[in-house]
Amino acid sequence: MLELVFANLQVRPFRTLISVVGVALGVILIVLFTGLARGMTNDMAKRAANWKAEIVFTRAGAMEMTSSNASVSTAYVPRLLEIEGVQSAVPVIRHITPSTKGRFGIQQLDGVEWQPFAEMNGMQIVEGRAPAANDEVILDLRQMREDKLALGETIELFGGKKYKVVGVFIPPSGSRIKMSLAAMQDALEASGKSTYILVKLKDGASVDEVAARINEVLPGNKINLTRDLVIDAQERIPALNMFLKVLVGLGAFVSTIFVLLSMYTTVTERRKEIGILKSLGASKGFIIRSIEGEAVLIGVLGILLGLAVSFIASFAIGRGFELAFEFNWGWILTAVIIAIGGSIAGALYPAWRASAIDPVEVMANE
Repeated sequence: MLELVFANLQVRPFRTLISVVGVALGVILIVLFTGLARGMTNDMAKRAANWKAEIVFTRAGAMEMTSSNASVSTAYVPRLLEIEGVQSAVPVIRHITPSTKGRFGIQQLDGVEWQPFAEMNGMQIVEGRAPAANDEVILDLRQMREDKLALGETIELFGGKKYKVVGVFIPPSGSRIKMSLAAMQDALEASGKSTYILVKLKDGASVDEVAARINEVLPGNKINLTRDLVIDAQERIPALNMFLKVLVGLGAFVSTIFVLLSMYTTVTERRKEIGILKSLGASKGFIIRSIEGEAVLIGVLGILLGLAVSFIASFAIGRGFELAFEFNWGWILTAVIIAIGGSIAGALYPAWRASAIDPVEVMANE
């Protein structure tokens, strides 16, 4: 049986290659794009939680990926500092805006009081200086490279308003573009407001105990622990999971349709050979198994090619565009199952047609 399967595939090598490429394309769609989505969303989540502060004081809903509200009064800062165990508190405005350049079509901006924010989170300016005027911003190293900017050049934010780049900071934390808190408040007309307040605790203070005190003294707000913020960020980006499901469905369709077309034309062209096999005593089960065996082998070759292309492409894209990839064994296993399952399903109808061929009719007509 195995020798027959290999021999059949070698008879039409170009068609076999096209079928393998079709299955590989389905694997690439699933593995490469889910790896890209997972890597980029987790990179965003890690940057969002790359704070030395132990507590994020905010309002319900303000920490969602699509949230741009500034609903937390900066008047909470002195009240937080009065709570036992709190060392410092720094207000931040996070603004999400549509952008053709930003990841996933969005751009995130942070408004911060740079000096206390940098001291709290161990950050520093490596070139230039901190923003002072309301039309100045600082960027991290990666954003500078991606946008091919230099100090003194300008970028457009908030629908066309120009901001001068005056500094470069490291390490990345939260937004890659930051301006002063006053500048953000002015741009959003949100005087005295912030999106959240980062709370740094004194050495030895219990995070849970201080969080409980804050909740008791300032009820009605939301207390997030930064240790809990590095979560599956895919849940925070609207429709991303639906997008991944569509990719999986598309991958399954591509794999199935390529194998279906290949096996159907194969059966059509090999009617005489199949008729001879049946006249020699080959059963319907034998014919079906041989056709399905070809499909499974095409699926295996497609998986190997698809995985190889996915990993090579991810390396090249990562080096060329500095995009993060994070492959998941669950998605890889999904791609493998879909490739094999699609190949088997695609060959079912052609295999049934082949098993139903009448050897007498074939011999009489051909």
